[in-house]
Amino acid sequence: MRLRAMPPISAIVTLGIIVAGFVFSLAANLPGHFSYDSVMQLWEGRTGSYNNWHPPVMAWLLGVFDALSPGASLFVIFNGLLGFGSFAAILWLRPRPSWAAAAVAACAVLTPQLLIYEGAVWKDVLFADAGVAGFACLALAAAFWLKLRLRFGLIAAGLALLVLAALARQNGILMLIAGAAALGWIAAKQAPQRRAIAVMRYGGGALLGALVMMMLANYALAARVDRDTADRQIVRLQAYDIIGALAAEPSYPLHEIESADPHLVEMLRSDGVRLYNPERSDTLLNSPALQSALLNTRLSLFSAQWRDLVLHHLWLYLRVRADVFRWVFLTPDLRLCVPYYVGVDGPPDEMAQLGLKQRWDDRDQALDDYAGNFVGTPILSHAFYAALAIAALFFLLWRRRPEDIAIAAMLGGALVCTISYFVISIACDYRYLYALDLSAMLAMFYLSLDRFGFLPPPNIKGGGFLHRPQIEEDISA
Repeated sequence: MRLRAMPPISAIVTLGIIVAGFVFSLAANLPGHFSYDSVMQLWEGRTGSYNNWHPPVMAWLLGVFDALSPGASLFVIFNGLLGFGSFAAILWLRPRPSWAAAAVAACAVLTPQLLIYEGAVWKDVLFADAGVAGFACLALAAAFWLKLRLRFGLIAAGLALLVLAALARQNGILMLIAGAAALGWIAAKQAPQRRAIAVMRYGGGALLGALVMMMLANYALAARVDRDTADRQIVRLQAYDIIGALAAEPSYPLHEIESADPHLVEMLRSDGVRLYNPERSDTLLNSPALQSALLNTRLSLFSAQWRDLVLHHLWLYLRVRADVFRWVFLTPDLRLCVPYYVGVDGPPDEMAQLGLKQRWDDRDQALDDYAGNFVGTPILSHAFYAALAIAALFFLLWRRRPEDIAIAAMLGGALVCTISYFVISIACDYRYLYALDLSAMLAMFYLSLDRFGFLPPPNIKGGGFLHRPQIEEDISA
């Protein structure tokens, strides 16, 4: 593999901005920001006893890093390497990136999403970073397809990262499916005479292999899960939908539940409706009587009532879910939706066992003041990033260079994951759609690399900092 004698100045400056952003983010955030969930998952990782209220891979990974160096500093560094590293890796795709790329990189590293979020010990950040890094690897594999060992190494790394993303969020498998589809399409473009075989070999093989990896990982992690809470999560979501239906239409009949548990119906119609809030389901916890009734109710009973809502009162269900989705996607009052998080706070007992102390110091205050300047602007707006993602997606699908397909799949996967929250969302926290913001920023950075702007670049040979012999048909196809 022959290295170029000297990367162009624009590439050096752009890479310098990305590296400087990474270093500054670490300096600003280490040893990390901990919310309640962060503390609990680090505690589970250290004790080796997980519950599956959150995907256990997060606790496992925190436990691995904690064993090497107590705390979550290594986890924060790992996430930062994936997030910032994705931007750095994309530079390999162009021999002479435009100066616009340096400007886009500078804007990106100054956003709260990269400057602050990368320091938050959250599974949402792990999911987003692993996802975009996986697609960056697939884009590189597409660009250097003719280098066999490099191609398969990048594909393996990309799939491993997408499996990690899928393990980190319950709906993350959508990103994995998008990655496998992209790989099949890329392979078909590289072998136009054997497209069907290429799609089956690469796309189908990648998906099958990734699913096997996921099953093995879940099996290994399940051995450490001491409490099965999956059913309780389903009850919480279904109860939230049913109570939302009652809040929107008090006359909605609860035939399935009423015949089996009239007391529960009374609690749903009284405390449930009084406490219901489309912003988040946590308000329902303010009624211990309601929570007790929910915990003691059979899952099958709630499932039957929820199916009745969806099948026989579909318009009511869609109205309720649309209002919930409006909060998570449009965040009408962003300050109610935790736009960012700094400091350390959590359950006192677990924090004491971990050696953590509650923290809100001058550095946290400075970060809070900085991020607060972006509240109410497009920088902290999922709708803004969705618009960027959709525009970039259409352009990439029109141009269809091999590496374009990987970036387009990343955007498509992020948008589909976003849409999935129409069904599964129970809170409007901004972090839930962090992957959408990060994917859109990486896509815009990728597009800015071309010296010819948004026009298809001319047929040029070579690519990135690594010399890549490339036939003209590969580039223009």
